[in-house]
Amino acid sequence: MKTLRLVIHGRVQGVWYRESMRLKAEQLGITGWVRNRADGTVEAVVQGDHDTVSAMLDWARGGPPQARVTRLDAEDTSGEFLSFEKRVTSGSDPAD
Repeated sequence: MKTLRLVIHGRVQGVWYRESMRLKAEQLGITGWVRNRADGTVEAVVQGDHDTVSAMLDWARGGPPQARVTRLDAEDTSGEFLSFEKRVTSGSDPAD
């Protein structure tokens, strides 16, 4: 099982990025969550087997058609998730 924390930069808010990611995660069988951050980025945690997490990363680098991803930061993290959910917007501090 692989678990990554993602921070997606660019034009990623107001373009259906979170809902599109939720639908893609559901399609792939990924668990975790996604939320907007006050600094204009989107943050997500994705969990699944290596191949599905890799497929999710490939999707996240482009996002939905209206998005313009300029950078994607990914780091290993931990946690256990039963589904994939959209969460409320956080502050710019990752600890929020």
